[in-house]
Amino acid sequence: MTANPLDDPFYYLNNFRQVLDWLELRYADVMGETEHAFIRDFKALPRATQGLLVRMVMRKGVHFRAGKLNYAEIGDIAAAAQPLLERGWIDEHAPLALAELFDVLLKAELVQAFGAAIEQPKGRKDDWLPLLAEQFSELRCLRDWAPLLDDRLFSLTIMDLCDRLRLMFFGNLYQDWSEFVLADLGIFTYEKVEFCADSRGLRSREDVDACLFLHHCQMRFEAGEPLETIVEQVSALHFDNPWLQRRRGKVLFQIGQYCERISEFALALSIYRDCAYPGARLRMIRVLERSGEYPLALELATLAEQAPESAAEQQGLQRILPRVRRKLGGPPLKRAAARPVERLDLQLPRSDPALSVEFYVQAHLHDDEGPVHYVENSLINSLFGLLCWPAIFAPLPGAFFHPFQRGPVDLLNEDFQQRRAELFQACLRELDDGRYTATIRQRFIDKWGIQSPFVFWGALNETLLEQALACLPAEHLKHWFNRLLLDIKANRAGMPDLIQFWPQHKTYRMIEVKGPGDRLQDNQLRWLEFCHQHQMPVAVCYVQWAEQSA
Repeated sequence: MTANPLDDPFYYLNNFRQVLDWLELRYADVMGETEHAFIRDFKALPRATQGLLVRMVMRKGVHFRAGKLNYAEIGDIAAAAQPLLERGWIDEHAPLALAELFDVLLKAELVQAFGAAIEQPKGRKDDWLPLLAEQFSELRCLRDWAPLLDDRLFSLTIMDLCDRLRLMFFGNLYQDWSEFVLADLGIFTYEKVEFCADSRGLRSREDVDACLFLHHCQMRFEAGEPLETIVEQVSALHFDNPWLQRRRGKVLFQIGQYCERISEFALALSIYRDCAYPGARLRMIRVLERSGEYPLALELATLAEQAPESAAEQQGLQRILPRVRRKLGGPPLKRAAARPVERLDLQLPRSDPALSVEFYVQAHLHDDEGPVHYVENSLINSLFGLLCWPAIFAPLPGAFFHPFQRGPVDLLNEDFQQRRAELFQACLRELDDGRYTATIRQRFIDKWGIQSPFVFWGALNETLLEQALACLPAEHLKHWFNRLLLDIKANRAGMPDLIQFWPQHKTYRMIEVKGPGDRLQDNQLRWLEFCHQHQMPVAVCYVQWAEQSA
């Protein structure tokens, strides 16, 4: 029986060492002398000292009171901290702003430290800060703020360095050290992918610096700093690394959307004009329209109509063009009528408002001969993910950086399918000769619970899987899967809420549910049109709640 990694009290230290070993093996040329020296010196420390440092690095913040650092495996905290103090990795005299002090001290300790300056000592701690801030604007170390406090404060000075190492390992800063614990607990399981020499998102020290700078720009934007400076700095960045270039485009796109929301149309236009992120062109046309720049909006929309970048853009242009032409005095253009879709109108009693409208429709339509499942986007995506698993998790350069990835980094890139064209073709050919049913069944067993960007394990069970394989024609599956590959970001959502199977007849029907006042969204309309085009059975169910007598 395999030992549980969490049985070792230093499990977190083992995980941190694993990251350092990984970086030394794969990122030695990317790390500078500062990182190499840190790893070298860290490995020479006593285990208790290593453990204390990692405990602090993995906790929130950078200031830690010695009296609250209690770890049985480390023992004497003061002794473990001494080598860190000598190396300057923690500081016992770090200057604190008043807000930082409030995070460190308890309410009673603040009263002791400030005495009469706190006019209402029985009040709320949060109410004291703005009042005291008017009197105490300087920085002081803890001992100067609270001379009577019998405790020490250890402040990390190497958090930026550790974040840099974490960025190199994960390729992002939203994943943290808890990934190891979640994997050790079996909560998350990841596909094992072979890593080649090119399996790195950050290829140089300059890439790491640029990625950190982009992250800081994003944080400044979210903190409400002036937009013009941030936009100017991000716009000036240009990378040879396509992964970073896409990240840059995403940051600009998000800022552009925010500018639209606050009616800063001039800045939004300047952002979208130089932004290659998917959707930026359509947003620019909409901003031109909202700004009253109808001739420019018409010119750009007409150009985009000749070669739309996606079905979503094409759909948006079909709405914008008639409006803009009309505002310029052109003849009214009759929009193509939506194709008729089977319609179900139900009036249902609502016994529990907490239950969704989809639940009521499912319960109403379900019977033994025609079971109904609430699947929304989960079923088709899951079948695709199981059949095409080898293509999705192919160890291509720049796709997988570390062992804790749910899917390839380039999943939403325009060339995702193109880079794996032969692999996807091999998977989809199984739909032509019938092998796909055995493949999907076996992958359902072999890959159960492994993280995937497509497979919804919580929604999938053997009964649903067998009914789907029996009732969904291979031809329809192939249409769906090819459409997913055309635009994964747009097309893996918007699928009908329910699916009803008739196993005896090997048929099915998808059902989009709309409650009172609810309307079909754009991506749902595109899916309905797609189903109609390929003669796939789909209906839209409109629900009204029946009035119940008292």
